[in-house]
Amino acid sequence: MIESSSAVVYRTSMGLCSFRTMATVTAIMLLLLGFGSEMGSCKVVQFIFGDSLSDVGNNKFLPRSLAQASLPWYGIDFGDGLPNGRFTNGRTVADLIGDKMGLPRPPAFLNPDLDENMILENGLNYASGGGGILNETGQWFIQKFSLYKQIELFQGTQEMISKKIGTEAANKFFAEAHYVVALGSNDFINNYLQPVYADSWKYTSTGFINYLMSTLEGQLKLLYKLGARRLVFFGLGPMGCIPLQRVLSSSGECQENTNQLAISFNKASDKLLNSLSKSLPNASFRFGDAYDVVKDVIYNPQKHGFNNSDTPCCSFGENIRPALTCIPASVLCQDRSKYVFWDEYHPSDKANEIIANEIISKVSFLRPNATDVPAEAPAPSPALDQTIKQ
Repeated sequence: MIESSSAVVYRTSMGLCSFRTMATVTAIMLLLLGFGSEMGSCKVVQFIFGDSLSDVGNNKFLPRSLAQASLPWYGIDFGDGLPNGRFTNGRTVADLIGDKMGLPRPPAFLNPDLDENMILENGLNYASGGGGILNETGQWFIQKFSLYKQIELFQGTQEMISKKIGTEAANKFFAEAHYVVALGSNDFINNYLQPVYADSWKYTSTGFINYLMSTLEGQLKLLYKLGARRLVFFGLGPMGCIPLQRVLSSSGECQENTNQLAISFNKASDKLLNSLSKSLPNASFRFGDAYDVVKDVIYNPQKHGFNNSDTPCCSFGENIRPALTCIPASVLCQDRSKYVFWDEYHPSDKANEIIANEIISKVSFLRPNATDVPAEAPAPSPALDQTIKQ
């Protein structure tokens, strides 16, 4: 217990909670007797729903999943430098935004060490590589969590926390939390743009985006019903410019038709989020757009400190691409900080930082836990670079 003139902080099973204006002894006695949950204000955490751009290890615990970031050299610039489930060399966009907001980094839902106290202190991340807004997206990955599945898992989390701290305290905890939803690229790259999927010939591009929006609207309303009040939905970048799309084109240039799908998706998503914010009481649903800055980074890499924006840092080789993800035989670039893309799909740590800063500049974020700032992942180490140059 920490006392000051303005507050008493008491660590309970609900996390770090503060009680103000009441007498210290009275507040603690009421708490111990099981009353006064409405008087407390617990740590604000975040719940993240997404795909491989936000996954922090869920797919690592899906043994049959073909969307894995468990091989070298993933995580080389994060913590101990070993694969941690993130599909990049360092931090995700959600990591970076959470850090700047003073929010703890949520562990993966499938983390074997997970318990209720960890959730109350840090929130939870349900993101899954290969996941999409649609259940049918990414089926060839075999195991992955679609957004509907992630929401189902979140509902189970709520039930578990309610049993731990009581319904009233749990409702307050989830209402005060921040929510990130970041999916959509797989619904195009690993669904609509693949002729083996029925959606590719069932819908026009406009019809498919309408299908995505109607599905997403139902999902966001479900999250709202489950308590989400502060939510940010991340838009898509110019996905026609990812290395995988370039290498599959005859010219090696960006596929502008694919980029146009991302632009149309973003416009529709922005409209949907604005509509939900107006129609749902006390909802603040915001759209985080970084399309223009990512496009500028890709077309003008030197301006942003990069020297390569069209091939991945971690690659199996120029003549036998794409390998899709890093594999033990992959060759790393000499300077990871100079590459926009880490592998065929995913941005590097430095590119993710630019994306995060752009979203932060467009969305008003407060720092609910100003004293709880996670340690940032270290910058790429020159010493490591020298040992792995090929």
